Amino acid sequence: MHAPLPSASRVSFTGDGAVEGYASLFGAVDQARDMVMPGAFTQTLQSRGLRRIPMLFQHDPSEPVGIWLELREDWRGLWARGRLIPEVARGRELMALVGEGAIDGLSIGYRTVRGRIDPKTRIRRLYQVDLWEVSIVTFPLLAGARVHAVKSVPRSSRRHQAMDQVMEARR
Repeated sequence: MHAPLPSASRVSFTGDGAVEGYASLFGAVDQARDMVMPGAFTQTLQSRGLRRIPMLFQHDPSEPVGIWLELREDWRGLWARGRLIPEVARGRELMALVGEGAIDGLSIGYRTVRGRIDPKTRIRRLYQVDLWEVSIVTFPLLAGARVHAVKSVPRSSRRHQAMDQVMEARR
């Protein structure tokens, strides 16, 4: 039995939008009858690295909308924390949609490396996956894969860092 998940926060955006939540839950069966097992992401997170796992909209490779700042396994599943990019039109739209709770799904795009189908239940247990991307989606296959927090975070773009350095130098 998993602990209840906190509900998604509603926030108005004044800057960059941070999103976080579980992209996958261990031991939960999704609508495709797949069940991700603990440790399934370990290898790919170590070998691929954070910057090579894009944040997409609806699994569309032509729709990158932000960057993942943290992807990690914990006792519950794959925790994802990232930032939508407001300079990208779809990222700006998602800030509004996610902030209002209109879209709150997370979903993983992957290739199965090691899995086994239980002949009785027809549930495929995934023991190792090659994680390609994590998307913000309207309809996640796994009901519990949701954005749980949306908040404003300070801008970290090079342009703003440079402005901060100029301001600091003037002091």
